[in-house]
Amino acid sequence: MQTPQLETERLILRPLALSDVPAIQRHFDNWNIIRHLSTVVPWPYPVDGAETFVRMQLDKISAGDDIHLWVLALKGGDGEAIGNIHLRPRAEGLKGNRGFWLAEPYWRRGLMTEAIGAVNDFAFLTLGLDHFYVCNAATNEASRRVKQKTGAEFVGFIELAHHGGQTKSEKWIVQREAWLRGRV
Repeated sequence: MQTPQLETERLILRPLALSDVPAIQRHFDNWNIIRHLSTVVPWPYPVDGAETFVRMQLDKISAGDDIHLWVLALKGGDGEAIGNIHLRPRAEGLKGNRGFWLAEPYWRRGLMTEAIGAVNDFAFLTLGLDHFYVCNAATNEASRRVKQKTGAEFVGFIELAHHGGQTKSEKWIVQREAWLRGRV
């Protein structure tokens, strides 16, 4: 299934495109974002990091991988990517099924909680998932708050190396019934 465009009150979540490379490179090359991510993400972030990432993800999608990737853009804005959410509904692995980042100038506005609500609706109402897992560095309080506000339930800790030196990650489950009961 192709990744559909989703909309919220303040955001457009549209499929990732090669044209998003400049904005992703500019916003993502930020220690305040990277420090909470697993060491699979290169740091220092290379000058072609966003282009390499976008091309690799688009190639995976073209090859039929079950990945949904959205960039977040403000409604009424210039369409610039200010963040990213991925959903890998059937992925097995430590990092879970969904991940996200948001450009630092847009933090503390509830935008990611709003965007995650639309992605959860897609996961449960369109894809018909029963549940999926999400993780965050134990030190990433903002990511934890998004999970709490969007119906995730804490499962426990896992070991996963992050750039900030953190090796403890929180693992959460997002379940269809709980989401539908308390939809954001």
